[in-house]
Amino acid sequence: MENIQTNLQPAASAAELQFDLGTFEGFSFRDQQAIDHILTAEEVVQWDHDANGEAEFWPSGDNAEVALVFTGRSAVTASELVALDALLQELGDDSTGNFLRIHYAVSCCGEDLADLARDEIEDLPIQIWEGTSFLDLRKEAAFELFELYYPEEYRVWEQSHCDGLIFDPDQFLDSPGFSVEEVTLGDRKALIVATQ
Repeated sequence: MENIQTNLQPAASAAELQFDLGTFEGFSFRDQQAIDHILTAEEVVQWDHDANGEAEFWPSGDNAEVALVFTGRSAVTASELVALDALLQELGDDSTGNFLRIHYAVSCCGEDLADLARDEIEDLPIQIWEGTSFLDLRKEAAFELFELYYPEEYRVWEQSHCDGLIFDPDQFLDSPGFSVEEVTLGDRKALIVATQ
């Protein structure tokens, strides 16, 4: 009997989250009212719909990255939180960059969070810049992408002493070759640029 209990313990702890996914608000359909306290992501995952009644949950906003992944959704399920946590584990950490990549895959590519794998996230044709100002991020991204995709033209532009040879970062990023998304995460900003 001890062997059976030992074998069952890892399965029970398998649903435990490895990362802090913030807190959630909820609505109880049994009581037809908002749940009177904020729940942790772990409590959402462990919620017993039979014992506690059917309920739905959504990010409370204290974790901007988690809220971003679930933007546009009316509710978040326990299985989605487990899938997000597992994907972050596959990616190696819960960095803002990983959340931004997951957001892009789900929101812009229409991928299902439960089906996403590390390879799919790593193969996305995007680059990310993080900072505090969209103006600075757009300028930095434009110059880096100009140098990356047009190295000869960049070299000519950089070495030119002609005042009339102007590079417009906004015009460059708004060209049909790129898709740009500006993301606000509290007081932080991020720029996601996808190549078309």
